[in-house]
Amino acid sequence: MKPALRVLAPGLMTTLQDLGRRGYQSLGIPVSGALDAVALAAANALAGNPPGAGALEIAYHGPTLAVEAESARLAFAGGATAIEALRGERASGATRLPPLQSVRLRQGEVLRVGGLSGSAVGYLAVEGGFDVAPALGSQSTYARAGLGGFAGRPLRAGDLLPLRQAHAKDRAESMFPALDLAPPQRIRVVLGPQDDHFTARGRRTFLESIYTVSPASDRMGMRLEGATLEHSDGFNIASDGTAPGSVQVPGDGLPIILLADRQTTGGYPKIATVIAADLPATGRLAPGARLAFVAVSVTEAEAAHRELAARLEALPRQVVSARSQPALDEAVLLRANLVGGVVSAHDPPREPPDW
Repeated sequence: MKPALRVLAPGLMTTLQDLGRRGYQSLGIPVSGALDAVALAAANALAGNPPGAGALEIAYHGPTLAVEAESARLAFAGGATAIEALRGERASGATRLPPLQSVRLRQGEVLRVGGLSGSAVGYLAVEGGFDVAPALGSQSTYARAGLGGFAGRPLRAGDLLPLRQAHAKDRAESMFPALDLAPPQRIRVVLGPQDDHFTARGRRTFLESIYTVSPASDRMGMRLEGATLEHSDGFNIASDGTAPGSVQVPGDGLPIILLADRQTTGGYPKIATVIAADLPATGRLAPGARLAFVAVSVTEAEAAHRELAARLEALPRQVVSARSQPALDEAVLLRANLVGGVVSAHDPPREPPDW
């Protein structure tokens, strides 16, 4: 039997993604790849894989997967969610797994990933990776063209995802003591290349307004709701190339941030471009999230990109053995105020504190 994960429930939209296919945009083929490269690298670090290895990108609500291998080590990073291990598909009991920690499951055991909060996407990596042939050098799924990933589409119930390893390595589980995936207060952009196609008031509105992520967003583009931007001379330009994070503004005046599955050219003016260092945080934003923009220079954007690269390079060194964690510090737990209002039924009633 070839080792695999069987999809019992696919989740809302679960696709195989890596860092994307580069070098084909001149042919009209998008890069695709993970919306959040930081969370992808973190999940792979926990699984013991290279940072850009293909993993399952989970949008909004996760899948239920059964292990059809001697054993498999899985690791999740991204939005907060309930991750449970079940002894079998029909098991009544479930074991809740700790966040940011790998887990080894055996033949017949089931992993269930719940709804995500705090991020639109999360990543489930498997030790050794998925045994899926790359398309044009990448395992990333571009569903609009049926290209790459598993059969060129999101997962469906009954799919068998082949694994490269028949069993997990005999080692301690890995974990991150902490992982900061909080978005910045403002998304940094470099103005242009067509910011001169907007009035001074339009440019000011873009940088001074708070926008809301629209439910009409997808992997191709993030549509924003809020203040409209005023064009200076129409909203059509000769189609030219787009970049990751290009902020197009069509005739309705509402910005669209182009994401991983963006078209390679576009005919709407681009008022700004989200800097590369802020693209992972932008990719985490779910419908209803609020965001604002701040303009930075190209020099500042390049420095931020170097900082992100250094952060990604350092992730594997931050992983520790789950066995090596220190004992709980009671004083730290009490300062965190995780639970309040607990009393003993055996103690006499006390006067409330004078706050």
